[in-house]
Amino acid sequence: MAKKEHISETPATQFLRKHNVVFSEHPYTYEEHGGTAVSSRALGVPEHAVVKTLVMQDEAARPLIVLMHGDCKVSTKNLARAIPCKSVEPCKPEVAQRHSGYLVGGTSPFGVRKAMPVYVEESILALPKIYINGGRRGFLIGIDPAVLAAVLKARPVHCALVD
Repeated sequence: MAKKEHISETPATQFLRKHNVVFSEHPYTYEEHGGTAVSSRALGVPEHAVVKTLVMQDEAARPLIVLMHGDCKVSTKNLARAIPCKSVEPCKPEVAQRHSGYLVGGTSPFGVRKAMPVYVEESILALPKIYINGGRRGFLIGIDPAVLAAVLKARPVHCALVD
């Protein structure tokens, strides 16, 4: 009997199981600085359906999470207007790691070390299925995007810049 490849638990998968969220596991070979182009190609899914988890901070250095399409960038100006605050900027990798508890490149919005507000590009919520980091480099999970609002209380925003 063939055994399904088992992925070790991460804080993200533990969080999802605890909240009874159905998800699929998608391991792939991680490439340093490869980004969502590598994972979407490895999984054979559109890069637009691969969602990146970005740890950013406002002008008072309060951390927040932004979920964005893999093929888009975040307009920090539009995000700051939407949430509302004076400015938003990406956290330095070591700061993002301290807030989330995850290595950059393996950051999941689920099971983070520190509670942070979560914002999601509104068009992500209209997709039938999304692929988002499962808490480790080279590991995405497939979920219904409605989970983002239901479990993370993610607030929709419009801040995408198409690459």
